[in-house]
Amino acid sequence: MRNGRSDEGKLDASGRIWAAPYRWGSIVIAYKKSEFQKRKMAPIEDWADLWRPELAGKIAMVDSPREIVGAVLKNMGASYNTIDMSEVAGGKEAVQQNLASLVKQVRLFDSRHYLKAFGVGDVWVAVGWSNDVIPAAKRLSNIAVIVPKSGASLWADCWAIPAASRMATDQIGGRVRGPSPVVHQWIEFCLQAERFKDDVVPGASPNTLGSSVKVSEELTRGRPKLETNLIAGVPPSDILAKCELIEPLPEKTLSEYRWLINSVQKPESSLVDRLSNRISSLAYYLLCKVQSKDA
Repeated sequence: MRNGRSDEGKLDASGRIWAAPYRWGSIVIAYKKSEFQKRKMAPIEDWADLWRPELAGKIAMVDSPREIVGAVLKNMGASYNTIDMSEVAGGKEAVQQNLASLVKQVRLFDSRHYLKAFGVGDVWVAVGWSNDVIPAAKRLSNIAVIVPKSGASLWADCWAIPAASRMATDQIGGRVRGPSPVVHQWIEFCLQAERFKDDVVPGASPNTLGSSVKVSEELTRGRPKLETNLIAGVPPSDILAKCELIEPLPEKTLSEYRWLINSVQKPESSLVDRLSNRISSLAYYLLCKVQSKDA
């Protein structure tokens, strides 16, 4: 870590290091090429494609208000971090109408089961985080994964040592009370480029930031090809420039989010829907077991 941060959160060579980002990525859209080709449908390229009539009921998405409303805002040419909805073209009512339209398109909002529904074919499109979607897509066939060309949200996972672990390390029987003596070696291990080449750590390496990313032939040889516009897990530079880290919102904006979500929220799923999700989960598990044996 070459730079720390000041108390204001700005880069500072003499500042403190709060955490070590070990992987990052973006929200992505995966779709089944076979279903699209069979019906001669255009491939997905941007957020606007989620509103296409032919995809109604064929989309699964993570159950995250910031991601759901963020997709609507991006489609309307606004920022994920919009504070005042009245500044969006058409105002808050237009955002609400577009959100309501998206909710009608999406069959399932579920951060746990959206990829299972995608895997068994209940839906043709899955919208989620790249570290979830890409490994799942590699286990399936005829899948494309894209970052919307108008930009998407970015995420980063960090290692941090809790302040409470500063207490002295004490030996209690066979257990150690306090921070592990190898914690810093573990962080260094996770930051090594080899971990990403071997797919030990799903996601993009923070070392790719600020440099051109090249994928070696050795890295891709013998692996099933995944159609994607990502390069080693990183969005192309022109799309990356339009991507955003999700920032905290003031209470007034959060209340607008609550109003938006409550105004379009689907009623609680019925027993039949819940049973259907369980059956889909079991089918997905069995499918993965069969494919792993074939491999």
